[in-house]
Amino acid sequence: MRLDKFLAQQLGVSRAIALRELRNKRVTVDGEIIKTGSLKLEPQHRVEFDGNVLEQIGGPRYFMLNKPQGYVCSTDDPDHPTVLYFLEEPVAYKLHAAGRLDIDTTGLVLMTDDGQWSHRITSPKHHCEKTYLVTLEQPLAEDTATQFTAGVQLHNEDSLTKPAVLEQIEECVVRLTISEGRYHQVKRMFAAVGNRVVALHRERIGAIAMDDDLAPGEYRRLTDEEVASVEMPGR
Repeated sequence: MRLDKFLAQQLGVSRAIALRELRNKRVTVDGEIIKTGSLKLEPQHRVEFDGNVLEQIGGPRYFMLNKPQGYVCSTDDPDHPTVLYFLEEPVAYKLHAAGRLDIDTTGLVLMTDDGQWSHRITSPKHHCEKTYLVTLEQPLAEDTATQFTAGVQLHNEDSLTKPAVLEQIEECVVRLTISEGRYHQVKRMFAAVGNRVVALHRERIGAIAMDDDLAPGEYRRLTDEEVASVEMPGR
């Protein structure tokens, strides 16, 4: 990659501004001041801007984040802070959530810059399972699990939900596994059977489970095994 393009990506600026910073002698490569943007970077090059190392990114990136309440999963929102706030990674703005959570929902969010990989998670035709810990306003009715297995009719939807697995943990706490991603689906499913969700926490996406060692707002890279658990054609 050319140095000027690399700087523009790393600093989140235009190519013209990157060239201006080069002319202002703010950039070094392997300790040498470089004033032209045409230099082709190699992986072993050490690039610094005002003495701060700019890390070269090799290949796609995959992370899991324990999302707290009050943050949105979009990469840019004028009204609310986004989950990118927690990611101390170069060009973090290029990462996106593979399956979003509502602002008041907590738990597992997968962040990546691999669009094909995230599509395998979010595309309805791949039926990627997601598991949630759900706190309800009222005790769970005895027939709710049976209703969820059969499918429920959501408001303003033409078709029933696909079979879902419901496990009761406490009187008002359940674990629900669904294989769809309809709008506000978990909340709407319980509303359809006369109950209300008061807290929602995602525990698992496919074979990738929330790391119990991650406190709210913390994240880590996915292991190779976790990345590979999302089956990709041709890989």
